Amino acid sequence: MKKNILLLALLAVTGLSAQQRPKLVVGIVVDQMKMEYLYRFSDDFSQNGFKRLMNDGFTFQNMHYNYMPTYTAPGHASIYTGTTPATHGIVGNEWFSRALGKEMYCTDDAGVKTVGDGTAEEGAMSPKNLQSTTITDEVRMATNFTGKVIGMSLKDRGAILPAGHFANWAFWYSKTGSFISSTFYGEKLPEWVTEFNNEKNYLKYINKGWDLYKPASVYNESLPDNNPYEGKLYGSAAPVFPYDLKSMYEKNDAGVIRATPFGNDLLAEFAKRAIEKEELGKDNVTDFLTVSFSSTDYVGHLLGPRSMELQDTYLRLDQTIADFLAYLDKTVGKGNYLLFLTADHAGAENVIYLKDRKYNVDNYPSKEVKKSLQDFSTKTFGVDLIQNYSNFNVFFNKQIIKDKKLDLDKVKDAFKKFLITQPQVKKVYTEEEVLASAGNDYALNFVAKGYDVTQNGDLVIVDKPGMIEYTPTGTSHGTIYSYDTHVPAIFYGWHIKKGESYDKKAITEIAPTIAQKIKVTFPNGTEAKVMTEVLDNKK
Repeated sequence: MKKNILLLALLAVTGLSAQQRPKLVVGIVVDQMKMEYLYRFSDDFSQNGFKRLMNDGFTFQNMHYNYMPTYTAPGHASIYTGTTPATHGIVGNEWFSRALGKEMYCTDDAGVKTVGDGTAEEGAMSPKNLQSTTITDEVRMATNFTGKVIGMSLKDRGAILPAGHFANWAFWYSKTGSFISSTFYGEKLPEWVTEFNNEKNYLKYINKGWDLYKPASVYNESLPDNNPYEGKLYGSAAPVFPYDLKSMYEKNDAGVIRATPFGNDLLAEFAKRAIEKEELGKDNVTDFLTVSFSSTDYVGHLLGPRSMELQDTYLRLDQTIADFLAYLDKTVGKGNYLLFLTADHAGAENVIYLKDRKYNVDNYPSKEVKKSLQDFSTKTFGVDLIQNYSNFNVFFNKQIIKDKKLDLDKVKDAFKKFLITQPQVKKVYTEEEVLASAGNDYALNFVAKGYDVTQNGDLVIVDKPGMIEYTPTGTSHGTIYSYDTHVPAIFYGWHIKKGESYDKKAITEIAPTIAQKIKVTFPNGTEAKVMTEVLDNKK
């Protein structure tokens, strides 16, 4: 009798323990996704993709980034570390490092080599520049490194930064058409990855070409197919359907699939293969899969937020997500996985589209901004003092300033006064003002949270709303404004109740919320502010 009671008690404790964490956590990032797309395209979505997540999960309608620059690498890093670039150190996709005196790429690592069928440059990547731990790192440590973490994306930065420092693998897409990795993770690709690459799955999409997924009448939320605000896809005669991807591939390489919806489809195929072959979610030790869909960003940059191409990309992604959810239900089991979906940044309207409708805005390519700074410097000081201009940061050449016996503070003041006269500039902050920020200045607060004193500039520019440092066609992002900061945030699955919130939330709350939800240590750089709405485990 005592043995039976003891056995029942043990089973009860074991059962309780097994329910403390999901079998699998899936983090989905959709590159350059505005929250508004979930509203604008809603009537054309199926019931099983985005709508399933929103109807059956918990949606934060008012999620925002809380720093600048709102770019891909800082976005992915901030989602998974629960902190901002000022702490995690990923201050751009690439940036000029004051400490090193040279430009660097966010995941560059000369100490590792390409693994797989990619160029030497494509694979020399790792998370070594990421200064904070990630929620994926904490899951690895919480499971004594028995839980697997795998990250994947078409972009190296979209795979590496979410996967963290301790990942089993991170995989990204090469222009050869293969998924590759680096020796940071292992000396040889897993056999299943090599098999997947050998199948050349990208070719079936390229050979088929890109035409509208639905009848043209469905795309009434977008501008006409051929409009002046769109760029041209890989030298196409005009930005119109259908696109001959085979011809583009023959003239370029397998990278052309990135700027089509089929890059997302290929990645989803790869993700399902990873779940199967790595047996993710097959036991009671929590695994973590990070998936970053990049094609939305390529299409958005090139063709803009009002293009039929972008709408088509989202209608197809809706189906891709529906299929992926069905696969998770079948392989991991409903209720056994915790999934969240968000974006690394949003995106601006095409500035010429706004200008043509009498909004007094314009585009100012970064090269032109830099040239205006150089011209002012030569005119005022007789020499070019600009060492670098990038990511809204101005770097001065301190050696020339010293050699010319110029006063650095006076130089900064002169450039600040000049920049304020420029039509696109709203505010300019010096390094001293950024470091002394008390958080009371709304714009300065964004700048300070994105500023790393060892890597950022002497001056930081905040442009006016609607202004854009980009080309006349397509769009970009990077600013403090809601069109760049407002992104989706949906939690779904394991112990997530239905609901929604309209309270303003910060992107840095996602990682600590997951940490609390699944009972692991907070990532070490986070402020640990959590979204209590999804922490109640009773559905």
